[in-house]
Amino acid sequence: VQLQASGGGLVQAGGSLRLSCAASGRTFSSYAMGWFRQSPGKEREFVSALRWTGGSSYYADFVKGRFTISRDNAKNTVYLQMNSLKPEDTAVYFCAAKEPDSRGFDYWGQGTQVTVSS
Repeated sequence: VQLQASGGGLVQAGGSLRLSCAASGRTFSSYAMGWFRQSPGKEREFVSALRWTGGSSYYADFVKGRFTISRDNAKNTVYLQMNSLKPEDTAVYFCAAKEPDSRGFDYWGQGTQVTVSS
């Protein structure tokens, strides 16, 4: 299983970015996909997740109303649209995949840096 995250960059506060996570290596139809982030000196934290084949999406409180997770089944890609970015959103963002019966996320991408300037 390979997860390739991209789309990070430098943006001013209030701006937007869209992260992409391209998945390959197997069929992800029953997997949950998620985004996490890690800032320097902090632990990795959950940002958002959804099931590959529909159902509910989930967001951390600090991104609700600003970030939107979505997927393109045909492209095996999950997106994270980030609007109204704040300096505190600066972090390395990781995508991850969770097998149906797993208690945690099993596969991780390499991360993409998001930097929000004030």
